[in-house]
Amino acid sequence: MNPEEYGKKIGVIFKNKDLIIEALTHRSYLNEYPHWHLPHNERLEYLGDAVLELIVTDALFRKFPKQPEGQLTVLRAALVNYQILARVAENIDLQDFILMSRGERKDTGRAREVILANAIEAVIGAIYLDQGFETTRAFVEKFVLVHLDEVLKTKSYKDAKSELQEIIQEKLKVTPTYAVRDESGPAHERRFTMGVYFGDKLIAEGEGLSKQDAEIEAAKSALQKYGK
Repeated sequence: MNPEEYGKKIGVIFKNKDLIIEALTHRSYLNEYPHWHLPHNERLEYLGDAVLELIVTDALFRKFPKQPEGQLTVLRAALVNYQILARVAENIDLQDFILMSRGERKDTGRAREVILANAIEAVIGAIYLDQGFETTRAFVEKFVLVHLDEVLKTKSYKDAKSELQEIIQEKLKVTPTYAVRDESGPAHERRFTMGVYFGDKLIAEGEGLSKQDAEIEAAKSALQKYGK
């Protein structure tokens, strides 16, 4: 990895190049290389998470002066969730530079997205320490806040289960319920299929690496039929 070259790619020239290397060092890498000269990225991730939240909070507060706190909170949550952050990481080719074990590199789906999301938060923490707040703000505006229009257009800030419940209670006077339809895969990579029901009627199914994720996917599928 050439951190200076990668810094140029994302528009940041690091004074302390160890910071960007640390930001891209996953915990699993130290298991294979225990004498690696830097720690893993979780401290930087912790810092970057807080800095990212502050920058996004400030941007939304200024952009929507009449929106109540609750609406700003859900917009912020939609912008900094692991799926958006994973896409941000992919857009700047971060996955090509993360140092991780061979086993972790094989991960797909949600596990991979979480690694990418955590790494982008660590990079934000590294930029903050190396360059200060304004450079970090510019980075977040360029790569994260650019997704705001998409979030507003797709209404991804709305929780699918809550939205479905509101619609169905109003239309049908029933509360959607969820039940496991299937489980598959090894214990460390379990996949769940959840069904959403209106009364005894199965309406839609969804899959995920947790029951909660599968329920959300089932709710999204049901919204395609009943959300109009």
